[in-house]
Amino acid sequence: MNYVLAVMTSFGRGETKEVSLKARGQAISTAVDVAEITRRKFMKNIRVERVNLGTEEMPTQEGGTRSVSTIEIILSKSL
Repeated sequence: MNYVLAVMTSFGRGETKEVSLKARGQAISTAVDVAEITRRKFMKNIRVERVNLGTEEMPTQEGGTRSVSTIEIILSKSL
């Protein structure tokens, strides 16, 4: 709920038209939950503008790399 409050505060400032939620790996489900809870329960005038999916190469302690999924959810305020 702290993230939901942060999104609502960002939009409440007035000049903010878009908020970007970014997450990697297991945090992706949290970002999706934040977007949906904000949109469905608290701010009905918010819509999902774009969703960008990707993969990042993260270094491992053994010296190699591993692929980690990423997501970026762009929320926008409809007038």
